[in-house]
Amino acid sequence: MLTVHAAPLVLPAGAAAVPEGAVAVEGDRIVALGPYDEVVGAHPAARVRQWPGVLTPGLRQWHAVWLLTCCYHPDPREADELGDRPLWGEPLERLAAGMDATRWAGSVRRGLQQMLRNGTTHLAGRFDDPAVRTAVARSGLTVVSPVRAPGILVGEPSPDPFAEGLDLRGSVHSPLVVGGRADLAVFDVRDEAELCAAGGAACVATVLGGRLVHRRR
Repeated sequence: MLTVHAAPLVLPAGAAAVPEGAVAVEGDRIVALGPYDEVVGAHPAARVRQWPGVLTPGLRQWHAVWLLTCCYHPDPREADELGDRPLWGEPLERLAAGMDATRWAGSVRRGLQQMLRNGTTHLAGRFDDPAVRTAVARSGLTVVSPVRAPGILVGEPSPDPFAEGLDLRGSVHSPLVVGGRADLAVFDVRDEAELCAAGGAACVATVLGGRLVHRRR
């Protein structure tokens, strides 16, 4: 079914911003991009999803291998004891005695879910661990080359691609273009500057290959 995703501001990341813009998606492809009235006028039978804020390409997580293989993502039922942020280093070492394959697999799945909730659609790196590789494949996230990765993440681990301090173009894998894969993210912010400041926590929707895989509202 053809779907139009509309927002007060569309940021293609490879062309000029489109105020009151829209992206039409059919299957896993973008079939139109431009002002809302033009896109909807050309596709009057399409289902329309109206989003707040800005619509951008899906983001790329440069540090996915480290986040999924060297960090533990606590289960919400462990929040009172472990908190809700990824654990690594000494805190992770203290958990080692109680860690088995099933518990670690749950951590990987939760890590991937957190990435989707932050607008991520692409993971950079090579996943050698069989369990992690299987979970990534099942998630539908696209694995891309880590070439030109910015290096070691400074500070605490985070599923937010903007934690690296990059701008929008540095945080996406590819711009929105007609004919391109429909990997989109929507953030409840007013513009790119506010998006870079708020980061992935402002994500309200993630579209992966045309499928709505995360929706906060």
